Amino acid sequence: MSMELSAVGRSLVGIGVVLVLIGLALMVGGRIPLLGRLPGDIQIRGEHWSIYAPIATSIVLSVALTLVVSLVGWLATRR
Repeated sequence: MSMELSAVGRSLVGIGVVLVLIGLALMVGGRIPLLGRLPGDIQIRGEHWSIYAPIATSIVLSVALTLVVSLVGWLATRR
């Protein structure tokens, strides 16, 4: 029984760390230059509406996160 609670505790701590990282990214995200304003980000404005599709920013963030996750996975398997 204590082994199961230990696993649940580790999962909750992991979820907490992920939430803290997401919160920090949202706080700092506005201060990163060009993030959300890259060439390839589409913005269409009408008289009373606007549509914004950050395509280039999404691709850059996807590649960066893929590299980070791959590096963490590679470092984890080397132990």
